[in-house]
Amino acid sequence: MNAPRPAERRAGHVLALLAVAELLGMSLWFTASAISPELAARWGLGAGATAWLTGIVQLGFVAGTALVALLNLADVIPARWLFAASATLGAVVNALLLATDRYDVALALRFATGAALAGVYPPAMKMIATWYQSRRGLAIGIIVGALTLGKATPFLLHALAEGNGRAVVLASSIGALLAAAIVALGYRDGPFAFERRPFSWLLVGEVIRRREWRLATGGYLGHMWELYAFWTWIGAFLAASEAQRGGPLSPIARPVVEIVAYGAIGIGALGCVWGGWVADRIGQARLVTFAMLASGSCALLAAGAFGAPFLLTAGLAWIWGFWVIADSAQFSTLVTRSVPSHAVGTALTLQASLGFLLTMASIQLVPVLAQRIGWPAGMAMLAIGPAFGIVAIRALRSPSAAR
Repeated sequence: MNAPRPAERRAGHVLALLAVAELLGMSLWFTASAISPELAARWGLGAGATAWLTGIVQLGFVAGTALVALLNLADVIPARWLFAASATLGAVVNALLLATDRYDVALALRFATGAALAGVYPPAMKMIATWYQSRRGLAIGIIVGALTLGKATPFLLHALAEGNGRAVVLASSIGALLAAAIVALGYRDGPFAFERRPFSWLLVGEVIRRREWRLATGGYLGHMWELYAFWTWIGAFLAASEAQRGGPLSPIARPVVEIVAYGAIGIGALGCVWGGWVADRIGQARLVTFAMLASGSCALLAAGAFGAPFLLTAGLAWIWGFWVIADSAQFSTLVTRSVPSHAVGTALTLQASLGFLLTMASIQLVPVLAQRIGWPAGMAMLAIGPAFGIVAIRALRSPSAAR
């Protein structure tokens, strides 16, 4: 076997660097969600108010990505500096959670955290794309897998720290600061760097006019309808299912549910890597269609398994967690190939902004349906997203998609 060329080794080093940075930086996302039981008890929050601890991060991310897209920041500012500055800002506002005892201030801080992460998530995908062409699907899949683990990390920390919310918040902020340093000091653009050009108000319009971008984003919207609602509520669903089967959970069982919920999110990292590897062989459009069919089926099966033995529901949650994110990176890969090179950063950021705006609706809808109709209805509703996404991607695969 031939030894890898220096350029290939360098690309592998950059991929590892960005994967670690994404894992550490994106741990900020679910910090408040992981400690929401303590926050809910402190402020006497109901299910809807508790959901806003996650939903407001989505809203902040939407606002941040909209601003980044409108001002072309991802195509004007060097990506490593945008990433480093954003991760640092996110770390600071996240740590300020420890200094407040007010729910409204906590929401404002979570909004600011989400806005800061707009400079961490999309730029990383653009950065790794400068190092890979033929294996871009796998490379972006590894990055998204790393950020998936990062988002799941607060739940694992919360379980291992025996409910010590302060430790969870501090650990995630320290991780984000390390991510900023890693990228600022260690990253440089690769041989396939995208063209840069001066700011233009017309760039967003140029992106939207591309039919391939609209169809790829349509598939992404269907995917996002399901993804974050699953991540936000899978722990509550498992707990409610077990309570339905055998009464209230014991103190011993609650950490087990938290660890299983972490696994349901974290296993998505394997799904991302597998999805990227397969997509580079069969094509992104075919991969995302299959993954959405699988994850949508899991949503319907989970609804039917509510109240079943815990091992069954937990196993199904892990299978769902694998498929629900296996296609995520490939929507980004489709976008990098659907627009001119000078618009890639804006196209990725705009796609993310729309997708995360939609997640707010499904995150809020699940607990409403669970309270009024039951958890099976809340989870089954998530299958609507993959169904819509499959329709959009089938249109993208048609010969007329390039028009």
